[in-house]
Amino acid sequence: MNAVFLDYDTVSMGDLDTSALRRIMPALKLLEDVSESRIAAHLADAEIVLINRLALSRERLLGAPRLKLIALAATGTDNVDLSAAQQLGIAVCNVRRYCTASVVQLVWGMILALTHHLADYRRLAAAGDWRAAQRLPLIQPMRELAGRRLGVIGWGELGRAVAKAGAGFGMEVVVANRRGGAPQGGRLDLDEFLRVADVVSLHCPLSDGNRGMIGARELSLMKPDALLINTARGALIDGRALAEALKSHRLGGAGIDVLAVEPPAADEPLLDPDIPNLLLTPHMGWAAREARQRCLDEMAANIRDFMAGKRRGRVV
Repeated sequence: MNAVFLDYDTVSMGDLDTSALRRIMPALKLLEDVSESRIAAHLADAEIVLINRLALSRERLLGAPRLKLIALAATGTDNVDLSAAQQLGIAVCNVRRYCTASVVQLVWGMILALTHHLADYRRLAAAGDWRAAQRLPLIQPMRELAGRRLGVIGWGELGRAVAKAGAGFGMEVVVANRRGGAPQGGRLDLDEFLRVADVVSLHCPLSDGNRGMIGARELSLMKPDALLINTARGALIDGRALAEALKSHRLGGAGIDVLAVEPPAADEPLLDPDIPNLLLTPHMGWAAREARQRCLDEMAANIRDFMAGKRRGRVV
């Protein structure tokens, strides 16, 4: 089959083994920095398209008359018009559970860096201001995690793995009820959850029901020294409200790996360099080399299964 990976450079810079993909698609094209004008030309001939971040709209899918399968190098599917794919008879598959360890490491890297004010210490030490660095714990107290509450929104693979690590630090884990869903035993409704959690970590998919679920009102419910971590989807949080909460010191800190629009526009509020206690990373929680290799191998397994008439990894 004619197969093309349209944005391979967002997954690998030559450091991954593509043999599993090559075995089932010997003529697979791995494209880097493909221009907008060339995307349509590649789609016109393709029977299998592999993508990571590139968007496949209805218009683009209509220009791909031979396309049979879209294989995503990701768990999220919001960059593909699934309704159009289904109507056009195009299968779509994603990969799951490939980056759990990588995301958990980033979540806890952020929590520990914010709890210990590592960015401030690095800045002061690099400037040679040792006396100010030694006084920082008195101005911005460090906190031990043991005995504090880790709040998890999204009790799936990633949420459970983050919670397991939290228990290792001696934290009490609390879980939020699904927004709009039926209450479940042992879980807290969002308002109560936000009031009691010392660290809130988001691990739920984006939907119409939870878009903007953490806004100004919800942030006002959180403890003034609480931390908010988002490695899920940027649009779960109102970025402007979060920026204001941090600037006014109504929140202890935030670690954000995802934004509502990526790449962000110049007016994205969380790009303001003057926001205190914010760690902002460019959607790289999934990107440990081992996780990226696992992703390619899972894609190969999905495509091989599709060729055999089966449905491994299928979302459409």
